[in-house]
Amino acid sequence: MFDLHRLRLLRELKHRGTLAAVASALSYAPSSVSQQLSQLEAEVGVPLLEPVGRRVRLTEQAEILVAHTEAVLERLERAEADIATSLTELTGTLRIASFQTAALALVPAALGLLRDRHPSLRVHVTHMEPEKSLPALLARDFDLVLAEEYPGNPNPRSAELEQEDLLDDPLHLALPEPVVGPGTDGPMAALRSLADHPWVMEPEGTAARHWATALCRNAGFEPDVRFETTDLLLHLRLVEQGHAASFLPELVWNGQPRTVTLRQLPRGQRARRIFTVVRRGRSRHPAVLACRDALHRAVALDSGRASGKPGN
Repeated sequence: MFDLHRLRLLRELKHRGTLAAVASALSYAPSSVSQQLSQLEAEVGVPLLEPVGRRVRLTEQAEILVAHTEAVLERLERAEADIATSLTELTGTLRIASFQTAALALVPAALGLLRDRHPSLRVHVTHMEPEKSLPALLARDFDLVLAEEYPGNPNPRSAELEQEDLLDDPLHLALPEPVVGPGTDGPMAALRSLADHPWVMEPEGTAARHWATALCRNAGFEPDVRFETTDLLLHLRLVEQGHAASFLPELVWNGQPRTVTLRQLPRGQRARRIFTVVRRGRSRHPAVLACRDALHRAVALDSGRASGKPGN
């Protein structure tokens, strides 16, 4: 019988990449992690790690072990969910990661709803972009992640994760000044009119940047990106003061009046998908169900503010 603790260390190494990262995440000494994995190798009877420069990587046999470990951990998460369901009061800690606009527009309202209905549930929230939070979810640093997907740029779908749609958030071309004159009517023409204007975009390597760059290139120009930040409130301020053009989602206004000139984007590019993600086997946990329900109600409240009508 293999030691489950050591199997989990091997799984952590697959997801975190280095012995040092595993040790840091679990508050162990790197030498302790190495020793435990050496003992696991002795139990299994085959090499599990092989050196690659100064690092190590998993052997084929180690990958097999990790796949079985994932199945065991999924089953244990289902058991944890069943136990929690059997209790009359929802307790424990729920760890959430969210990107900025969802954290500002939806999470506070959802936290209020959770506090009212489940006062004994402790909720931790971390601001983190999906490029980092989704791998961290697989590594079990979080229980639920709020993520986004831009049109025409589907995210990789891990078999170990389960998604649930939350809302479609409209996307807009935000202008530093009104576009007027001949040849500026229509979404593509308005976009082309900003070919020589400075832009603010999210950093290289993010899904938002890939989408925005592709949109500009499809319009026939390479954007002059002078400002890079994941802070969409800073995007908005730069547009408001005439320093840059930007692509802004509706959630950035959080139900408040729009403060810049907006134009419609080309068809098929007009909304990003926002969704929640949990590990497979975790979706029926009462804390996850309660959080997802609170987020859906927060969306209804935000929609009600934007339309001037009360939410459900």
